[in-house]
Amino acid sequence: MSPRNTAVEARRTKARIIERSVALASVDGLEGLTIGRLATDLGLSKAGVLGHFGTKEALQLATLERASAVFTALVWAPAADAEPGLSRLRAVCESWISYLEHARETFPGGCLFTTAAVEFDAHDGPVRRNLARLLLLWRRRLAGEVRLAVDAGELPADTDPEQIVHELTGIYLALNQALQLLRDPLAATRTRRALHRVLAA
Repeated sequence: MSPRNTAVEARRTKARIIERSVALASVDGLEGLTIGRLATDLGLSKAGVLGHFGTKEALQLATLERASAVFTALVWAPAADAEPGLSRLRAVCESWISYLEHARETFPGGCLFTTAAVEFDAHDGPVRRNLARLLLLWRRRLAGEVRLAVDAGELPADTDPEQIVHELTGIYLALNQALQLLRDPLAATRTRRALHRVLAA
């Protein structure tokens, strides 16, 4: 096998490991990721899995980054072409609901970020810092859309973007819990009602 083919195969294997890690972490948490489980699931040796990352922490960080990319593709990308401001914010909120309801192949255990936040909120270290960074980036993106809506007169001039984002975050944490733990068939409906109140023009 040529060096180029070997490098391509290595990239594919690493991508497979990360994809499986995302699915497992959504169910068992980032701390629940084990080299042995990944090796068994993917038909690889433990050394073959570990060799791509070096440490469990590096695997956790790669898993977070991949989960963030998938989240962006499923939640932000479908709304990206909407009119900036309230229209795009509402479109993002709708795709956010869809992500939590239907992205089961990628995230069988629901929102990986919710699971990881519970795991790492009382810890320190690179995983917690990277998780907080990703969540803050998402909050800033949402706050930016709220500010655009205020500037366009779509929301009251005294609207506090950070407060709106705080409330949106709470709504989606509640939605994930209602879907995952309570199996509430009205979870999405209740979420849309809450969004209507929070984002009322």
